[in-house]
Amino acid sequence: MNGIHDLGGMDGFGPVEPEPDEPAFHAAWEGRVMAINRAMGAAGAWNIDMARDARERLPAAFAITASYYQRWERAMENQVVGAGLVAADELASGHARTPAKLLPRPPLRADKLDPVMTRGSFARQAAKEPRFRAGDRVRTKNINPETHTRLPRYARNHPGIVERVQGYHVFPDRSALGQGDAAEWLYTVVFDATELWGADADPTLKVSIEAFEPYLEKA
Repeated sequence: MNGIHDLGGMDGFGPVEPEPDEPAFHAAWEGRVMAINRAMGAAGAWNIDMARDARERLPAAFAITASYYQRWERAMENQVVGAGLVAADELASGHARTPAKLLPRPPLRADKLDPVMTRGSFARQAAKEPRFRAGDRVRTKNINPETHTRLPRYARNHPGIVERVQGYHVFPDRSALGQGDAAEWLYTVVFDATELWGADADPTLKVSIEAFEPYLEKA
């Protein structure tokens, strides 16, 4: 992601202040927002990467002041309008004026809830050999996509070492665009903290990220 949603390594936002005994939902409407998102995903309206992409496209001024589920709600409104499932004036009025459109899969039923609430595996059968091995020196690419990516901004264009080959997984950058699994090899890459944060960083600290093969090149 780019923009305000990519907060890793950014200064000036103050300390993280956890809420003691924080509930899953602070209001009933938040639970309904989550339920709608899961139901729409189960019916094939979008996948998890599309949902993340939609939230990352929200205007920065809104995203930085809105609560977690306010961002979810606004992103879903944009998704259903963008997909032609609902018109903007229907959302505004709270009433449909055209017949409902069918989604790729049947509506979610109560007896099918458990599989939907359980995160599935994103591993896929490998279709090619991995380009890198544990111990290889690599450099992350300096990419700035306008759509979803899992390569954090602070880790771009830095050298690191492949620690582990994690397997062959759904590639979120293309999945978010509705281009199928488009699976790629996934690696754990380790960086020196001083490489990422400069001379003020703890020289004994290591930082690791999970990086897909298209993010990497040989160092």
